[in-house]
Amino acid sequence: MADIYLTRAGYQKLFEELQVLMQDRKKISQAIGEARLLGDISENAEYDSAKDAQAHNEARIVELEGKLSQVKIIEDLNIPADKVYIGAVVTLKDLKKDTEFTYMLVSPEEADYDKNMISILSPIGKALMGKAENEEVVINVPAGTLKYQVVKIERPK
Repeated sequence: MADIYLTRAGYQKLFEELQVLMQDRKKISQAIGEARLLGDISENAEYDSAKDAQAHNEARIVELEGKLSQVKIIEDLNIPADKVYIGAVVTLKDLKKDTEFTYMLVSPEEADYDKNMISILSPIGKALMGKAENEEVVINVPAGTLKYQVVKIERPK
């Protein structure tokens, strides 16, 4: 498996989700036991539903355990601060609209556009990787061509 790069907050979010799923595992097991008591399991909707929930829960547990075992915490890495790499908070100037905005570049697991956290694998994320302050970047996206200037690069502590 490849390394997964997360912020401490992103790691904590996945870890907490795993803890909830582990608690749900016990509840689902109890629900299966109670459904068995209702009689013939071949025509028991409660049993089928509980078994389905168990399968989904277990699949997510396995997925999260795998991801968490491969995590590298971005803040712990010695990533250069003078260029855009994962974990960077980048202020960009839209050269067409003359507006500024800020994104944090994160792994796909942590991307959340509503929080201005974009994936390094997104078209914008890919185009920004390795850029320095004052560099211009042209990005082709489905909606057209974007033209930005990197105004500022910061690394959260």
